[in-house]
Amino acid sequence: MPTTAAAVPPILTTLVGRLAEAEPLLKRALTVTGKALGPEHPRVAMAANNLGMLYQAAGRHAEAEPLQRRALATGEKALGPEHPDVALFLANFARLCWATGRLVEAEPLLKRALAVLERSLPADHPDLAAGRETYAVLLERLGRAEEAAALRAKAGAAP
Repeated sequence: MPTTAAAVPPILTTLVGRLAEAEPLLKRALTVTGKALGPEHPRVAMAANNLGMLYQAAGRHAEAEPLQRRALATGEKALGPEHPDVALFLANFARLCWATGRLVEAEPLLKRALAVLERSLPADHPDLAAGRETYAVLLERLGRAEEAAALRAKAGAAP
């Protein structure tokens, strides 16, 4: 998870620059995957996530939100709430909330994502460190600097 809501994976930055090409391909991927595997398949969740992230990176938040919600709901149903992909869907939906000024809504999503990562990744994994830092930044933005400092201290003490 990046440390700011505006940070997006480099591939999405490239795709946003080629939105006219990327959008129909990602829409088709979602449609074909859903038809081939059924609407509740984890790959459908990832396809919805990918299209939602493209829209989010392009600033098309209203179009991104139902896709991010779908990715999260489908992922939780298909994979269970503790799966690392569900942590990704939670974090991406939190990024959307953050980008649209809904920090209070983003906080429990990021907290849950971090909890899943803490249970599923080794303590020294870079995704876990990034997740902690993202959550700490959000806590600071919410005026909870002491909690952010405690989280960073805990992360620094992790083996």
